[in-house]
Amino acid sequence: MVTVGIDPHKHVHVAVAVDADGKRLTRPLTVKNDANLIGVLLKWIRTIADGTPITWAIEDGRGFARRLADGLLLTGHEVVWVPTRLMAAHRKLHAATGSKSDPVDAAAVAHAAIATPGLDRHRIDDRVRELRVLVDSRADLVRRRTMVINQIKAYTHLWLDHTPGDLTRRPGMTSLTVLVDTTDMSDHVRRVLIEMITEIDGLNKRVRGLETTIRELVTPLAPALLEITGISHVSAAVLLAEIGDITRFASSAKLARYTGTAPIPVYSSDKERYRLHRGGNRRLNSVLYTTSIVQQRFHAGARALLARHEPTKGARGARRILKRHLIDVIHRAMTQDRATWQHHITQHQLAA
Repeated sequence: MVTVGIDPHKHVHVAVAVDADGKRLTRPLTVKNDANLIGVLLKWIRTIADGTPITWAIEDGRGFARRLADGLLLTGHEVVWVPTRLMAAHRKLHAATGSKSDPVDAAAVAHAAIATPGLDRHRIDDRVRELRVLVDSRADLVRRRTMVINQIKAYTHLWLDHTPGDLTRRPGMTSLTVLVDTTDMSDHVRRVLIEMITEIDGLNKRVRGLETTIRELVTPLAPALLEITGISHVSAAVLLAEIGDITRFASSAKLARYTGTAPIPVYSSDKERYRLHRGGNRRLNSVLYTTSIVQQRFHAGARALLARHEPTKGARGARRILKRHLIDVIHRAMTQDRATWQHHITQHQLAA
């Protein structure tokens, strides 16, 4: 078994091949990130592997390494993603203290892949990739809209002694437009306010357009997920975009660890103690928090769970328990939905 660790960069990738014991088999290879990338790597590894199975482990910089991972997968190779923190931990274990270079990082990636058999395997799923683009674009637009709304609220408070209503909806926009048009103020200030109102209106239309597209894509992919109280089409899209194929998580406990909802043990001797996990995927954690808030208002079972734990755990502790419970519910729903998917997903088929 040969494992190739790759440290990806914008213009070049650095590859190191190691055997099953973690011993380097040859000198590192630096290859340009161009159209000849896959051919050069495969020609290089054939002289080393000599027919033995190969696993390609890539540090999780998917913006730089997506073409590399796709090319290797399409030629029939197994490709796994190594989180940066895991690579850094193995760099400390296997390299000289304080050392840092591309070959050292690539070797650490390979060592991490050998030591961690459950790493995320690369897949090509065009539906999920589409959702990721739409979700990211919507998030950027919402951030921009929030910034402009905050600015115009400050200006209207200063110049009009008025705080506008919800500017993400038509009534709030209409009333503010009328107020700006009819109030006596500097022409320069009026022009700026009108331009900001126009920008907000354009952002509202773009956000609504993206949400309509997201709804159309998510509905057939996540029917069971959408039945969960508090999971909107946008929330479901975020879950699908960040998680992808739910089968990468063998259990809900592993998904909880990934989302940062699993408590961390912090004890020695015989007194058990746990604390909040402040790591994990914060985007998914945010979706879980929003879902828990909605369920607290509209789901009787969630209210009962919170009431049962609040006396001993407090309000925050009870909500963390609810979020962990939601992970179990979401994992079951996504597993159920995954079984109904009909679109093609390219992935490496493990030998029986």
